[in-house]
Amino acid sequence: MIYKEKFKIPLKDIGKDDKIKNRAILEMFENIGSYHSDLVGYGVNDIKNTGVTWVLLDWKVKVIKRPKYGDILDVHTWGRNMLKFYTYRDYEVYNQNGELCVIATSKWTLIDIEKRKIGKITEEIVNSYEPEEKHVFLEEELDKLKIPENFISSITYKVARRDIDIIGHMHNLYYLDLAYEALPEEVYAKRPFSDFRICYKKEIMLGDVVECKYTKNENEHIVVIENKNSKIINAIIVIQI
Repeated sequence: MIYKEKFKIPLKDIGKDDKIKNRAILEMFENIGSYHSDLVGYGVNDIKNTGVTWVLLDWKVKVIKRPKYGDILDVHTWGRNMLKFYTYRDYEVYNQNGELCVIATSKWTLIDIEKRKIGKITEEIVNSYEPEEKHVFLEEELDKLKIPENFISSITYKVARRDIDIIGHMHNLYYLDLAYEALPEEVYAKRPFSDFRICYKKEIMLGDVVECKYTKNENEHIVVIENKNSKIINAIIVIQI
């Protein structure tokens, strides 16, 4: 089942040259995915009944033609590769002229709220979403990202109340914000970035102090977010320029 919604780009979502920011693209994807889950009975309002919620593991996004302020976007999303313990959700964004503007894929797992453990994606859940075989990138599965051995610079950040989502973790959109803060000024000035990836490894909690470590490898700019005390890796963000 391909689920569709229309979104109009507001003032708060634009950056350089009055065009949509990457964070706003992710927020749009987050919302349409939630609306799809609402429709099939596994959304936010259903958590008390189902006892489960979806947790994001990975993003891969490619901007083909960046939409601008006021554009009305036709956004499509669908589930695919719904396996026992994880699933993928893909996205396409078209502008009012019917031009394909953005493609993306994401990887999710199901969490049992009470046990705080990964839950099984049952046949009932799969049938509810009616997954598609279509995928937007050539590769159907996302590869594992390697952690660099050396870094050029770093910043630290203490997680505040405003960063926390409904299940008590730092909201997934804010990881990209942290990565941007860690970029050198000359790299940050080249935004908006058309190709990026966010791999979530371990949740960040209220009060955690994280170190955002930056390095580069040819055309890739890499930020690794790490808990400053435990040294556990929280996320890896890769931006291609």
